[in-house]
Amino acid sequence: MEKNQKSISRPTPFPGVPPQGARRATEGGTPGGGREGLNAVPPDPEVPAQKRRRKLSVQYKLQILQQADKCTNPGEMGALLRREGLYSSSLTRWRRQCDQGLLDAMAPKTRGRKAFEKNPMADELAHLQKENQQLRKKLFQAERIIEVQKKISEILGIDQDPDDRQGSK
Repeated sequence: MEKNQKSISRPTPFPGVPPQGARRATEGGTPGGGREGLNAVPPDPEVPAQKRRRKLSVQYKLQILQQADKCTNPGEMGALLRREGLYSSSLTRWRRQCDQGLLDAMAPKTRGRKAFEKNPMADELAHLQKENQQLRKKLFQAERIIEVQKKISEILGIDQDPDDRQGSK
């Protein structure tokens, strides 16, 4: 406060209790200085873990279906489902899959790359391509030899078409 201003004191409504006035931000909003909040246990930040989803094998599913087919008395099916922790909709879905022949689809799948099925004609194709390349190479060599022979015959002055000579006589 400045020296010129006088401090104004107000009477307290309750004798023996100090005036509260403006509270500090560190004291909290409770009347007693906010000390009660410090003893409280903070909430647990951990999220409760969910139960892992069961992965049922094909053998287990077939075994349950066989047991369900054996249930003839009233209440046996319900007891089986309760004992195994299953729903009737699961049995219905498994029966439908069995009827459709989807047992292979229910089996666990192998991981990784799928086996590459080789084309039966691939070997023959590779052989023919190799042979074609060799023939092209031979043709190229033969054409070069013919060109060289033509140039040599021109240099030596040899007539290149013997058929033309015989036809002109």
